[in-house]
Amino acid sequence: MPNVSRWTVIDRALGFNGQPADSARRHEGLHEERARESVAAPNDATLVGQWARLTRGLLDSSLPVLPRFRNEHVESAVPAAEVTKVCLRLRHLIQECVPCEMEESRITTPHSRIVTPKVVKAAKEAGGQEYRGCVVRCSGTLRLLVYCLLVNQRWFRHEALVELWDSDLHKLRAEACGVIAKAIIETEEDTRYLLHAVLLRRYSLLSDNVPTTPVNVIEKAVDLHAVRVIASSGYQKCISYLWRGWLVQDENDPSVFVDYEDKDNTSFFVHMDPDRMRAPRYQNAAQLLFSVIYLALYTAAINSVNPTGVLDGAEVAMYVFTLGFVCDEVVKFYKAGYHILGFWNAFNGVLYSFLTASLVFRIIGLTAPIHSHFRERYSTLSYNMLSFIAPMFWSRLLLYLDSFKFFGAMLVVLKVMMKESVIFFALLIIIIIGFLQAFVGLDLADDNVAGDVMFIVESMLKAILQSPEFEGFEGFGPPWGIILYYCFTFVVMIVLLNILIALYNSAYEDIYDNADDEFLALFSQKTMQFVRAPDENVYIAPLNLIEIVISGLFEWWIKKQTYEFINDWIMGFFYSPLLFVAAYFETRTAHDIRRNRTRGEEDDDVVEEWEQLAHELGFEADDGWAKTCNTVKPNLEDDPAVVEVRGLRTEVEELRAMLAEIGRAVGTKPAQKESQAEDGPDTQTKNKKTSEPEVQGSETEAQDDSRPSKGSD
Repeated sequence: MPNVSRWTVIDRALGFNGQPADSARRHEGLHEERARESVAAPNDATLVGQWARLTRGLLDSSLPVLPRFRNEHVESAVPAAEVTKVCLRLRHLIQECVPCEMEESRITTPHSRIVTPKVVKAAKEAGGQEYRGCVVRCSGTLRLLVYCLLVNQRWFRHEALVELWDSDLHKLRAEACGVIAKAIIETEEDTRYLLHAVLLRRYSLLSDNVPTTPVNVIEKAVDLHAVRVIASSGYQKCISYLWRGWLVQDENDPSVFVDYEDKDNTSFFVHMDPDRMRAPRYQNAAQLLFSVIYLALYTAAINSVNPTGVLDGAEVAMYVFTLGFVCDEVVKFYKAGYHILGFWNAFNGVLYSFLTASLVFRIIGLTAPIHSHFRERYSTLSYNMLSFIAPMFWSRLLLYLDSFKFFGAMLVVLKVMMKESVIFFALLIIIIIGFLQAFVGLDLADDNVAGDVMFIVESMLKAILQSPEFEGFEGFGPPWGIILYYCFTFVVMIVLLNILIALYNSAYEDIYDNADDEFLALFSQKTMQFVRAPDENVYIAPLNLIEIVISGLFEWWIKKQTYEFINDWIMGFFYSPLLFVAAYFETRTAHDIRRNRTRGEEDDDVVEEWEQLAHELGFEADDGWAKTCNTVKPNLEDDPAVVEVRGLRTEVEELRAMLAEIGRAVGTKPAQKESQAEDGPDTQTKNKKTSEPEVQGSETEAQDDSRPSKGSD
C-alpha cells in the first residue's frame, strides 16, 4: 500500500492538492541542482556561477513566490547563510550610524544628517567582499537588502522590549532600518525588477542553524506593521498591481506570480475569463455582493417569523450561506496559518456561533410535536438569538468596505482604540472582583446566605454605566456596605473612566497624525489576505460548497483538462454578471495602457490637468525660467548655520589671499619685522649687536664711495 498521508487525502477531497506534475518536477530539478552546487568546491568561479543561476530566473516565474499551503516547503531565493551574513552586516552598520539616543526627527527627516546617501550606499554594499567584483544585481545583494532591513527592524524591536534601559535607542535603530529600506525601494528605477525580485521573492535566514520559513518583503512588512516601508511608492505600486490583478497567480502553480499578459488587450470577451476572479479587487466586490445578499436573507428571516418553527426558504438559504462562510474561514486558516487571524475572524466566529446555536435550537424544537409547548419554546429561543445578532450582521459590512479610505481610516482608529482599552478592562476586572468579594462577604456575614448576588452584580454594572443606585446597600453590614459602594463608584466613574478617555484621546491623536500611512497598511493587509491563501479555482463563499462537491466527485479521477473545463464553465455561469462589469472596465483600462505605452510611460500612469500642456513648454529654451527657479530655490540638504559657516570660510580664504598679495607687493620687510617680533627681545638685542659692525662698515664704505678720487679729473 502506498504511503499516503491523511492530510494529503483531505487535500485531495477538498480540491487543494491540484499542483501539476511538471511543477513538481521543476522544483525537484531545482533542488538537485542546488544540492550539486553545495557539494562543489566553494571557489570564486563556483560562487559566481551559483549566483548567476539563481538570478537567471529573476524576471520569470521559475521560483515559487508565495506558498500554496501553510506547510508547503519553499526554497529561499538566496541561501539562508548568506542572508544571515547580510543581516548582520546591516545590523553593524545601523549600530554605528545610530550610536546614541537622539530625536526621531533627525533620522526620519527627508534630508537627514544621520541616514545620508552615503549610508544608503554603504547598505547596498553589505553583500561582502566575495561578491563586490560582480554587478550588484548579479550578486543578489540588492534584491534581499529590504528583506534584511526588515529582519533587523524586528530584531531591534525585540531588543526594545527585553532591554528597557535602551528601549528608545533600539526603537530609533528600528526606525532607521525602515528609513533605509524605503530609500532603497524608492530609488529603484526598474519597476519590473523591483516587483519580481525585491518585493515578491522569498528569503529566509538561519535561526538556531535552521533556515526559517521563506517570506517575501510584502508579507514581512505587513506582519511587522512596518508602516514606513508599506507607505513607500514602490511597495504601493506592487500592492496596486496585486489588487488590480496585473500580477496574477500562475495557472500551473498558484504559488507563483506572473504578469497578466492581456491587460492591454482591448477585446471585450478576452476579459470575460473566469480566471480574472483571482484578482483581489473582484474577489472583494463578489464578497461585498454576497454579504448584501446574506444580509437580505437574514432580514427576510427575521421579518417572517414562522409560529410553527418550520424553516422557510430564506432561512435555509441563510444557513447555507453560513456553512459556506464557516468552511471558507477554516480553509484559509488551514492554508495560510495563524498569520491570517485577526479581529474580523474573531468577530465572524462569534456571529457564526450564534447562528449555529440558533439552528440547533430550531432543530431541537422541530423534534417535538407541532403546537407543543416544547416546540414553541425552542423556536422562540431560536428567533430571539437571531434578533440578538442583528447589529453584528450590519457591522459585518464594514469588513468589505474598508477598501474605501473613509471607512478604512475609521476602522484603523477603532482598532487602535480597542487595543488601548485592554488596559482599562484589565484594571476594571481586578477592581470588580475585589469589590464583589467584599459585598458577597458582607452578605454572608449578615445571614450566612449569599442571596443578593444578582442585586450586587446589577448595581455594580449600573455604576460602570454611569447610573449607580445607592439604595439597598445600607443593609450590608452598616456602615461598611454603603462606604464600599461609594468607593467603588468613585474608582470606576472618576478614575478608570478618565483613564479610558485619556487612552482613547492618545490613540486617536497618534492615528490621526499618521492616518494615510495607517490606511495604506490596512489596505495592504487586506490585499495579502486574498493572495496569502491562493487557490487554483476561485470559488467565493458560499460558492465554495460547490467546489467541495465538484472536487470531491471529479478531481481525483478525471483528467486535468476536463476538470478545468468544468470549473471554468461553472465559475463563468455564477460570475457572469460580475465578469461583464469587470470586462467593461478592463477594456477601457486596456486603451489607457496602450496610450501610456505609446508615450513611454508606466501602465498605470494618469495624465493630469497640469501635464496636458507641459510638453509644449520648454523652460530652458523659451525664457530660462528653469534657471531662474534654480537660483531662488532654497537649500534643503544643508542646515542654514552650516551654509553661513561655509560662506564665512570662503570669505576668510579670500581675505588671506588678499593679504598674501599685499605682502608680496610691499616686499620682505614686513615679513622680517614679523619674524623679529616672534623671536623676542633677546634675539632682537643680539641681532642688533651683531648688525652694528655691519652698519658701521657699510657707512664707511658709503663715505669712501662718496669721496672723489684723485684721478677723476
